[in-house]
Amino acid sequence: MPHILIVEDETIIRSALRRLLERNQYQVSEAGSVQEAQERFSIPTFDLIVSDLRLPGAPGTELIKLGQGTPVLIMTSYASLRSAVDSMKMGAVDYIAKPFDHDEMLQAVARILRDRQSASSAPAERPAGKAANGSDKPGVDNSNGEIGIIGSCPPMQDLYVKIRKVAPTDSNVLIQGESGTGKELVARALHNLSKRAKAPMISVNCAAIPESLIESELFGHEKGAFTGASAGRAGLVEAADGGTLFLDEIGELPLEAQARLLRVLQEGEIRRVGSVQSQKVDVRLIAATHRDLKSLAKIGQFREDLYYRLHVIALKLPALRERGADVNEIANAFLLRQSARVNRTDLTFAADAEQAIRHYSWPGNVRELENAVERAVILSESPQISAELLGIDIELSDLDDDDFIGLAPQQGGSNTSHEPTEDLSLEDYFQHFVLEHQDHMTETELARKLGVSRKCLWERRQRLGIPRRKTGVASES
Repeated sequence: MPHILIVEDETIIRSALRRLLERNQYQVSEAGSVQEAQERFSIPTFDLIVSDLRLPGAPGTELIKLGQGTPVLIMTSYASLRSAVDSMKMGAVDYIAKPFDHDEMLQAVARILRDRQSASSAPAERPAGKAANGSDKPGVDNSNGEIGIIGSCPPMQDLYVKIRKVAPTDSNVLIQGESGTGKELVARALHNLSKRAKAPMISVNCAAIPESLIESELFGHEKGAFTGASAGRAGLVEAADGGTLFLDEIGELPLEAQARLLRVLQEGEIRRVGSVQSQKVDVRLIAATHRDLKSLAKIGQFREDLYYRLHVIALKLPALRERGADVNEIANAFLLRQSARVNRTDLTFAADAEQAIRHYSWPGNVRELENAVERAVILSESPQISAELLGIDIELSDLDDDDFIGLAPQQGGSNTSHEPTEDLSLEDYFQHFVLEHQDHMTETELARKLGVSRKCLWERRQRLGIPRRKTGVASES
């Protein structure tokens, strides 16, 4: 049974994390600071150290040296790319941003322990300078780096496995998923991992081409084939010869064009509009849609024979709301990219923004998230991006009980002498935290630490009957 050391100065987080890991068959020890960990334990004997970055006395990164090779997972309340990168440069195996949920933590722990076991069982098989996971940077999980898609939730891990199996073949692939989920990224990964990688990949959005022109665009035309055709022209299918043709939103393809495409798949040949001669093409087809092609086929809006030709391999891309902690990882990647565009290096997500990103349903998926981050970066006047700038307002009442882990104050909060109960609910935690900290925090500080708006804090006080103190620092005009 793997033995994990938790180093965290907030009693509520430490106890809740201990119970979470113990319920998942891990042996757990805990300490409130680096000094306490040194005094009580032989740190190098642990299989994994999970430590807060900001601790009383020495920072959590000190455990990297003290662990003598034991992997250290850093928890940071700042969700700061800068502090996370600094920790990684110092040798941390990974970082996790507070607040985090059960699945996010368990996935990180399992991955790190798996990599550690692989490294110890086959140390001689790795090339010099490579980490156990194949990355040039020690401890950085780059297992899906060649795929080029961010995310490590179980549905995405399953998708990566299928991509690696399917990519080397010439089979047709149908990628299904809601708009904005990144279907073209999957198509690009299939092309890049195929034997056709050095040939072109031609991408066509079938919904963006007028119906009157789509056959000519796809299959080309001869001179005089229609009004305005003053010269012959090769189509996009012909341009993809030897490579990959990606047809996005194929459900919008007119029936006449579907018949021509079926001939490409069945006979491996095309005939330009206005031509009587066919020519051979060698094209691997990848199609994508957010529509139910089988249902469209039943009502005559999509050719059934073409559907079965396309449906040789079907890959399902999950919606962003189904990807758990991936959403924060993707948001941070977008923040890094957009910050570079406006030449700013100080931008981070505030606590309420991290919560909002994690719990908003994102009906527009990754595309909507990217647009929200871009807008927030442009409008931000301070280093911290709030949920308001993102256009998201997630109230505490929208969260479930599993989300309380990591929601405690992130630094400087005093340890409480009251040990939380085994089944501490979100309601209990809210009341416990407010009563413990309202004497030395303002309402604004309480709301920020809890990752909610002041309005939400006030409404929850009223519902739970928690009076607001009118004396000391908590009094605000």
